[in-house]
Amino acid sequence: MDKELFDYVAERADVLIASGSSTQVTRDAAQAWKDAVAADEAAADEATAKLVDVLDGRPTTIDGVIAFAQGAAVDMFGEEKAAEILATQLKRKEEGAKWCDCDACVAASEILAKFGRVEL
Repeated sequence: MDKELFDYVAERADVLIASGSSTQVTRDAAQAWKDAVAADEAAADEATAKLVDVLDGRPTTIDGVIAFAQGAAVDMFGEEKAAEILATQLKRKEEGAKWCDCDACVAASEILAKFGRVEL
């Protein structure tokens, strides 16, 4: 794996580990990637393939975020905040967004896009 691609994945793995929006499975996969490449940098290709496999299907689609804003977000944040979230996400969808814009979903979708698994 070339340095540019390695650095690209490493930066996003750090986001996945630190993000409060990441699931534990995602955090664990990103940490496993970091641990594997720290132990043996030559293992980067194999470790990256494992990370990409775990991330596949994990980023929330824009439609998923819209459904969240229309449902669970009302109970979690109240009607006013949920309406703000919904308006923002509907606008993003109209502008062509395909994925959630939280830091974890952005990092995951960027990694997946880099390896041809999704389109941004």
